[in-house]
Amino acid sequence: MPLPEIDLPVYPNECDAFGHLNQAAFLSLFERARWEMLMRGPGWDVFTRSGAWPAVRKTVIDYHAAAFPGDILRFQQALTHHGRTSFTMRQTARRVRDDTLIATAEFVFVCVDGGGRPIPVPREFGDFMSPRHGGDAQRLTVNGVSLAVEVRGEGPAVLFIHGYPLDRSVWAHPVAALEGYRRIAPDLRGAGESDAPDLGYSVETYARDLAALLDALGIDDAVLCGLSMGGYIAFEFIRRWRARVRGLVLMDTRAEADTAEGKRARDAAAGTARERGAAAIAESMLPKVLSAATLSGSPETVERVRAMMAGSPVSGLVGALGAMRDRPDSTDLLPTLAGLPTVILVGEEDELTPPARARAMAEAIPGARLVVIPGAGHLLPVERPSATTDELFDFLRSIP
Repeated sequence: MPLPEIDLPVYPNECDAFGHLNQAAFLSLFERARWEMLMRGPGWDVFTRSGAWPAVRKTVIDYHAAAFPGDILRFQQALTHHGRTSFTMRQTARRVRDDTLIATAEFVFVCVDGGGRPIPVPREFGDFMSPRHGGDAQRLTVNGVSLAVEVRGEGPAVLFIHGYPLDRSVWAHPVAALEGYRRIAPDLRGAGESDAPDLGYSVETYARDLAALLDALGIDDAVLCGLSMGGYIAFEFIRRWRARVRGLVLMDTRAEADTAEGKRARDAAAGTARERGAAAIAESMLPKVLSAATLSGSPETVERVRAMMAGSPVSGLVGALGAMRDRPDSTDLLPTLAGLPTVILVGEEDELTPPARARAMAEAIPGARLVVIPGAGHLLPVERPSATTDELFDFLRSIP
């Protein structure tokens, strides 16, 4: 359900000598719109019930047009950032009779307790401001983009990071089956139901989105499970937030950066996406990511993967290709992962990241375990979902 729009009238006593709504009154109207919105949702006391209070840290208002007595202004609210103890709201005010944009505002809040110390944002408020979006997905806004994310269960957190050109649905089987764990499966920016901006893609940006997502969900640490490009993002996450990673699953991925030839192939694929769309990317990728057995014997799986790829936003495809092309080499990172529980899963018929490469990666990570799953190509959780989930269960149970 979308957030309620709030209509408020402009009264004469709120205007200056020239009959314009004055700036001090406008600030008050923005605040009133926020409280009216909460009254229609979780209630005015959503913060005090949690022993928290939203203190304004920063305010930025842009005035676009004048408002006059008798005007009805329609206020819309959106959460543009949700951190552990802070959040940012963007509000707009439009005149109802002609839909003129009157003002936009951004407010940064920090939640504090009775002693003025930062305290986590109440979960009920975050849930209300990030309404559910179709099926089991909810939307959370981080770093200025709205991500669709499926969250199930309670227990130690497992963060599933999909690859290119895919979405969170590749994790359907483990997300449904891994009882006893809090399973978090987002669509990355540019994929699935998440926002797909034209700019702003890199493995660092993806990793920062995921760290902010964990913050928004109130999660300190998680097991990272990265498939293909998701593995590249997991490496970047570890580089920046190693203390937040309890375990690592690397699935059909590699540590090396792209070669010069690989970079040219990424650029060519980006050109294909721009000129011929996502369907052309799907046709070129299918024989590379699925095993021969899947291609010939499981038409429903082939069509499922085809539809997933063909539904990808072109801006997201181009962004992901650029992010992979420019990602850093993670080979030197591998020996530093000593002490981090790690398992590497690879399909026996994976041509993009073959078992030999996975074996070399396992040998470079102290204590890592390698599992080769027969009859699968590059998409283990789709081609061999039960076997993949069983291996994940075994690994998760082995983590202290």
